[in-house]
Amino acid sequence: MQERVTDAMVGATVDGRYLILSRLARGGMSTVYLATDTRLDRHVALKIMYPHLAEDTSFLERFVREAKSAAKLSHPHVVGVLDQGFDGQVAYLVMEYVPGHTLRDVLNDKGALTPRLALALLDPVIEGLAAAHEADLVHRDVKPENVLMSSDGRIKIGDFGLARAVSTTSNTGTLIGTVAYLAPELVTGAPADARSDIYSAGIMLFEMLTGRQPFTGEVPIHVAFQHVNSTVPAPSTLVPGLAADLDELVLWCTSSDPEQRPVDAGALLGELRHIRTTLSDADLDSPKTGSSGTAPTPREQSPPNSAGPPTEVIGQDENRTTVIAPSYQHTQALTRPQAAVKAGNGYGQASDSSDASDGATPLTKREAKARDKELSRQARRPEQSLRSHPRRRGLLWAIVLGILAVLVATAGWFFGLGPGAPVEIPGVSGKPVSDAQSILQDQGLNFRIEEAFNEELEAGVAIGTDPPAPEQIRRFETLTLLVSKGPQLFPVPSVTGMTVEQAQAELARANLAAGDVTEAFDEKVPSGEVIGQQPAAEEQLRRNTPVDLTVSKGPEPFAVPDVTGLTRDEATAALENAGLTVEFAPEAQFHRNIPEGSIAAQNPEQGNVIRGDTVTLTLSKGPRMVNVPNLVGQQADDARRQLEELGFEVEINEILGGFFGTVRRQDPVDQSVPEGSVITLTVV
Repeated sequence: MQERVTDAMVGATVDGRYLILSRLARGGMSTVYLATDTRLDRHVALKIMYPHLAEDTSFLERFVREAKSAAKLSHPHVVGVLDQGFDGQVAYLVMEYVPGHTLRDVLNDKGALTPRLALALLDPVIEGLAAAHEADLVHRDVKPENVLMSSDGRIKIGDFGLARAVSTTSNTGTLIGTVAYLAPELVTGAPADARSDIYSAGIMLFEMLTGRQPFTGEVPIHVAFQHVNSTVPAPSTLVPGLAADLDELVLWCTSSDPEQRPVDAGALLGELRHIRTTLSDADLDSPKTGSSGTAPTPREQSPPNSAGPPTEVIGQDENRTTVIAPSYQHTQALTRPQAAVKAGNGYGQASDSSDASDGATPLTKREAKARDKELSRQARRPEQSLRSHPRRRGLLWAIVLGILAVLVATAGWFFGLGPGAPVEIPGVSGKPVSDAQSILQDQGLNFRIEEAFNEELEAGVAIGTDPPAPEQIRRFETLTLLVSKGPQLFPVPSVTGMTVEQAQAELARANLAAGDVTEAFDEKVPSGEVIGQQPAAEEQLRRNTPVDLTVSKGPEPFAVPDVTGLTRDEATAALENAGLTVEFAPEAQFHRNIPEGSIAAQNPEQGNVIRGDTVTLTLSKGPRMVNVPNLVGQQADDARRQLEELGFEVEINEILGGFFGTVRRQDPVDQSVPEGSVITLTVV
């Protein structure tokens, strides 16, 4: 059920996209809201980090890195990470919204589950973890609060990787919140791997089968010590009647030695499904929830008169789970119903001293059930039995106080002078790796070396640490010393034959940059394609080094040769030698000055062409023959006009100044001559 509270963020829009509708939950590092993605019109779960975390630069770097890793994981049983970003001082994570409830809600409501239900709920969780482990992702925070159960029956595991993002911040509340499921190697500072998730899943299965966690305590450090120094008990010690296979499965997953656990969730999934198919129906369905006196139900976990205060919330997560510390008195008292049943040889009566009357009348089924309930109720009253033994009660309190004193003293030493004492991480950036190792060793810090490429530092030089200096770390924890492998070199791809856009994209994919682009004519490569690059292909370059490109402008243009007046063969040879294609017009044309068979015209006549272009040639038929009319006796002006209209040139010779303007003679006359010939007129 959604929490209806007043929250200043409700109604706000984050990053111009996510409209907050209501607050779903609050946890140790964030608040989760129901929001609408206004761009895609869908509901999402919007996780907003607390301001003190958003101000931590190292946290933000890990937050972004882990969110990107989780976003790559797509599986039906994993809550999808959809987006991540920052809006001013707000760091947020957008996740798939899964309406419904959590496994914690189920355990709070039902207490211990039947093996059939417990295995059915665990199966999709392990399948989701198997997909993550195959992708080299570790959850680091497997617990019932992170197992989401949608209203349509889908089961998903959420919050991948976020535990690592906060693991080195000052927010110790988040670490406390998961200590009930924390693998022992993490308590001692070893790095998490897939087997750490297996341990947490085993603790979760133990809780589903028994209704309680294997280790509880007044303060979180007590629980952490138990994970390291104690063995998880078999579930059947709390719930008699559970199959041996279930005990073996839980003990396999929760071995204190990671080497003795399943190597990853994929290996566990196969065994889990094998057990589900081999157990009988009786094994899967019994003992029924709450039927065993030692299997606590939700009501039994916090009796109104239980001895001692209940354990405070272990950690801060979205469901604010409260874990109640068990008491050995419960187990002692709960042996009474079993003794009563044995003494009565069935549903008989039993006295306070467990002596049964041999002559007692057998009870009806209804009376027997009433008797069992009364005996069970009495068994859960440890104070009542203790009141009759005041010395024993005083001794018990002395023992309890002594144990608490030892634990408090141990915790003080552990966190003050022992392995849990905080140490400020020294700065080692820029130092040779041998010097960096010596500095860390002098501080008594545990570290592992991880190499990484660096654009600024040469190989063998320390880049820094994770967590970075000057953050604090517990002595038992292990930090990572990052050592440079020098700049990463990338081979230059061959981009010749590509367009400029394609070449730029290919260089970007190769982690290189496009440099200067120059153009050059090329007789073979079409315009726009890359014909050269510098540096050449396969050379090794540093990230974002520019690669210069030479791009073809196509063939170089040149002036078309003038072949008019040449013979057909001469013109053809001249044009083909220039790289041009020759084509002849279907019809020849008359030309006054060019003899028949020679080139009378060409197209194009002038201008630039490129190799391969076509030039069309027209052959000459020579001059046109025109009949010269006899114009003797006509006026000179009329005669000139007629001859010029026929295409002749006219030459006039005047006698006596051509006073009368009359043509006295002409040459030639009454014969065919070439067009353009000169006709001489004698005018008087």
